[in-house]
Amino acid sequence: MVFLVNFARVVFAPLLEPLKDAFTVGDATVGIIATLVWLGSALPRIPTGYLLTRIPRHYVILGTGILLTGSAGFTAISDSIPMLGAGAFLMGVSSGAYFIAANPLVSELYPERVGRAIGIHGTASQLAAVAAPLFVGAMLAPIGWRGVVGFVGVMAAVTTAVFFVIARRTELPDAGSADRDLWAAFRRQWPIILSGVAIIGATGFVWNGLFNFYPTYLQAKGLEPSTARTMLTVVFAAGVPAFWFTGRLADRLPHVPLMLSILGAFAACLLAMTAVQSLAAIILVTIALGYVIHCLFPALDTYMLDSLPDENRASAYALYSGIMMVVQASGSSVVGALRDAGFAFNDVFRAFSVALFVILAVLLVLHRSNRLPTGAVTS
Repeated sequence: MVFLVNFARVVFAPLLEPLKDAFTVGDATVGIIATLVWLGSALPRIPTGYLLTRIPRHYVILGTGILLTGSAGFTAISDSIPMLGAGAFLMGVSSGAYFIAANPLVSELYPERVGRAIGIHGTASQLAAVAAPLFVGAMLAPIGWRGVVGFVGVMAAVTTAVFFVIARRTELPDAGSADRDLWAAFRRQWPIILSGVAIIGATGFVWNGLFNFYPTYLQAKGLEPSTARTMLTVVFAAGVPAFWFTGRLADRLPHVPLMLSILGAFAACLLAMTAVQSLAAIILVTIALGYVIHCLFPALDTYMLDSLPDENRASAYALYSGIMMVVQASGSSVVGALRDAGFAFNDVFRAFSVALFVILAVLLVLHRSNRLPTGAVTS
């Protein structure tokens, strides 16, 4: 399930150039399409958190599979930009609702190994990000972009049916049964919620704008289109071991220092990418960039889900996730707009890296003065 919902989000990155040709539009327009996917992933997160105070997690997961099936089919038959945008938005909605229901469920299935479980779940998600550019590259010519999106719908239908059968046969945990008040969770857990948003919000904004335009950016550096698409695969492939190992690392190391170290490393890698020109250097920085940014996600999820008590876990996680996703969703449209305004990719991403260093400095000061929470309120 997580493979498919993430595939539905990231498949638009390698499809941006084909969509530009198919609909005869520019970077700003396709940037908005990419933003709609991630905005769709952001907006249902808080409502889903409220929904989880009323119905079991696996029911919501089942609903996301049904929604993905229908929205992928709708997107595949789109004949206009508004219709395409609406379909992309709904595909994003299915992913956002899925993660809010599934991540708490995964952590509750394995309460003694939260980091490891989140790491495995994230690894499956990341494999989709690796597969998407490869799949698009292989299937774009024979079946076109519509066939690619339609395939997602067919696979979603099959996987949702399998999930339904397995869920009926499984004894699921009731750890979230006491989580019945979304806003009480915010009032109680707002320090850790806002800390998570502060760490991931701006970083996610930059990452969203970077990876959706990564093939276009590397073509501007002189790479061939096929090589540029391969680099998108590389940046996602580097994230597979990042999820796997960082999930285990997050069970052993203090959460906040680990996350701030990752944030600093990402800003440094992004700055290095604006400076490199040769293919060898681009490959090395791409690997480092992909590994580092994907370390941040399991580290943050473990920080939140391992710290939050049963009675607040899904609600507080939904609030954190919803707020931070709204912040990061606009990254693609902002980068597209800056490009159409005449700014070079290197200048845009160099400015972003400097901004991340400034944010990191503020967070370090807060951490040294004990103003950055290291865990949730538990009493």
